[in-house]
Amino acid sequence: MADVAVIGGGPAGLSAALFTSKNELETILFDTDETWVHSAYLLNYPGVKQMSGDAFVDVAREQVNDHGADRHQGEEVTDIDHANGKFAVETAQETYEVRYVVLATGQSRDLAEEIGCEFADDGTVAVNNDGRTSVDRAYAVGWIARKDMIQVAISVGMGAAAALDILSTERGKPFHDFDTPAAIK
Repeated sequence: MADVAVIGGGPAGLSAALFTSKNELETILFDTDETWVHSAYLLNYPGVKQMSGDAFVDVAREQVNDHGADRHQGEEVTDIDHANGKFAVETAQETYEVRYVVLATGQSRDLAEEIGCEFADDGTVAVNNDGRTSVDRAYAVGWIARKDMIQVAISVGMGAAAALDILSTERGKPFHDFDTPAAIK
C-alpha cells in the first residue's frame, strides 16, 4: 500500500506530489496531461521571470520524478472507494491502495462526489485551509476547490498546504519543509 495518491498533474497535483515524495512518503501521481496550464504563459509567478505553461509542467514533472514519485503518465483514475481507513484508486490498468488521496482534478468533481465529499454552495468541494475535505484523509486542491479565481501560484500553494498537512499528520507534529544550501550539499 502506498502512502499518497495524487490525482491530477497540474500545478496543484504536481506540488502536492513533489512535497510528499521529497519527504519520503510513497507517492503515486496520476497525470492525464489535461491541465489548463499548458495554455498559460507565466509572467506573474514569483521567482520565475517568464515561462510557458508547457515548460512549467516539464520542470515540475522532472522535480517530482527526481524525488521518487511513481508518476503514471496517461493513466486515468476511473473510480475511488473509501473504506476501513484506506482508499482503493482504480484505473483501467490496476487498483492501487493508499492511505491518503489528493484530488487535483481541475473542474472535474466526480471523484470527490464518489467518495462522499461535501460541496460548498458554489459547487466546489468544501475544504479547510489545508485542503482537507469532509472525508478523512481526502484532500481537494486547485480548481476543484475554487470556483473561478484560480492561478498557478494559488494552485501550487494549495497542493503544498495539503502535502504539509499530510506530512504533519504522519509525523505527529507540525512539519516544515524548509531546505538550506548546507543541507543539500
